[in-house]
Amino acid sequence: MIMQPYRPVTYSYGSMSSGTPATGSVPPQVASGGAMTPTGAVVSGALPAYEQSYIENILRLNLGKVGTFYMTYENNSEWNAKVFKGVLEAAGRDHIIISDPTTGQRTILLMVNLDYATFDQPLVYQYPGVIGAPPVTR
Repeated sequence: MIMQPYRPVTYSYGSMSSGTPATGSVPPQVASGGAMTPTGAVVSGALPAYEQSYIENILRLNLGKVGTFYMTYENNSEWNAKVFKGVLEAAGRDHIIISDPTTGQRTILLMVNLDYATFDQPLVYQYPGVIGAPPVTR
């Protein structure tokens, strides 16, 4: 998920006469995902887009790798903590989907229960906004 940085914009409101807005009160047309300066000018050209450093983005960069996921479940009388191992198939804001390579069974894990994860191979990780670390394209 690529998030655009928040860029506040101030618009001046003119008087309304005969149902049409006053000159200067209509905001400029901006393409979807386009950027504007604080003064309201439209910025032309594409700004570099970097993924933010959130767990789900780091996991998404490492889809297909085998990981071990350590989960904690509070107020559970049967088990308080559980370990899951599998191939990382998907990661969202609130969930992780892994699969068992031998059985093909898929498990959805909730991020709220994730303590940490380990991988036996190097991870792909690009810190956001660092020159020389462009976003990964798939």
